[in-house]
Amino acid sequence: MKQTAINKIILSGFILVTSLLSACSLFERDNFEAPDVTLEGEVVDVLSGERILTDQGGEGIRVRLTELSWGDNVEHNPDFFCKPDGTFLHTKLFAGHYNVTVDGPFIPLVRETSSGKLLADESKYLDLSGTNTVRFEVQPFLHVRWVGEPVIEEGKVSVQVRVERGVTKEDFRTKVEPLGDYNEDFVNITDVQLFVSYSSSVGYRARDERWSSKLEYEGSTFDPMLGETITLVSNGEIPAGRTVFVRAAARINYDTPRGTGTRRWNYNEAKVVVIP
Repeated sequence: MKQTAINKIILSGFILVTSLLSACSLFERDNFEAPDVTLEGEVVDVLSGERILTDQGGEGIRVRLTELSWGDNVEHNPDFFCKPDGTFLHTKLFAGHYNVTVDGPFIPLVRETSSGKLLADESKYLDLSGTNTVRFEVQPFLHVRWVGEPVIEEGKVSVQVRVERGVTKEDFRTKVEPLGDYNEDFVNITDVQLFVSYSSSVGYRARDERWSSKLEYEGSTFDPMLGETITLVSNGEIPAGRTVFVRAAARINYDTPRGTGTRRWNYNEAKVVVIP
């Protein structure tokens, strides 16, 4: 009996020491280097070279990276979004081989049929290390242009804009119809908005609902106004002495990526307005 008890004590001690050694390994220093690779880029109109102005957030231009260093069957990195000026920056990537693509208010860069047949792939395949720069050239759905300067009267901001197509109906159909479930309504302009905010990142995500306004359109009723000057007036009364930023945006009846339900606006640049 005594020998059995001694053996049990020895075994228990061995298990305890092994457990302690294993626990210590949890506190060993991580040998992996911290991610320090930078990717910066811009999204521009393929015809004019002008940047595609966007929203700051989920309705803006989405950037998606997928590291392919370990094979093709991998999940993409967490998505991030462009800045309002159409540029993007990520400074915490691991070195490796990546696929990089963007989704926004423009013809999709990666197009495939509903059965999975690849029709076009204008995304980028990059070996990233150090600092890297990339430029995406796209076909925007719309252009939104300022006409003149904002006018302020009794706490309201009145602006004039011109909305034009960045891609013709015919070209849109050529690129999008092969993807399946095509609808003629996709190209219809559904709304033109005036966003007002204290933030220089003014847009749908950074708007003051008290003063922002919109014009909505059914079907193709906006078509006769393409290229024409239209007027947008802010809501409510902005207090005197305040400085606000204004920006106009328009969108078509097409979500990108298809099936997400996110219809993204094409924007013009923000303007500063001081309320007298």
